[in-house]
Amino acid sequence: MSMTDPIADMLTRIRNACGAKHRRVDMPVSKLKVEIAKILKENNFIQDYKTLDTENGRQLLRVVLKYAQGGQPVIRELRRISTPGLRKYVAVAEIPRVRNGLGMAILSTSQGVMSDRQARQKRTGGELLALVW
Repeated sequence: MSMTDPIADMLTRIRNACGAKHRRVDMPVSKLKVEIAKILKENNFIQDYKTLDTENGRQLLRVVLKYAQGGQPVIRELRRISTPGLRKYVAVAEIPRVRNGLGMAILSTSQGVMSDRQARQKRTGGELLALVW
């Protein structure tokens, strides 16, 4: 069965794994998901990620979650903004500041997938994929 929104599925898997205090979470791999995981790692929201080959020839993306002292997950909330039914595009001046800079927005731009800070630095807008804090 095909999935209509694989990015929302990825974010939901991470959100559920954090809520259940799992150490890691596996999901089907795609280039966009790997780029999102890379941005989450660069901004210290996850510990690590890697792609794995399964015995039936498919690939998985394994995300190792990060927890603070006391077992609190570093990712407090993940929110999907642009959906297949309603795309949300923003100009560089409209990129939101998430939790006054403590969180981040993930954008898909013409120069690739990047965080809100990178997009402001490169002066480019794009599709607002998700908010993380």
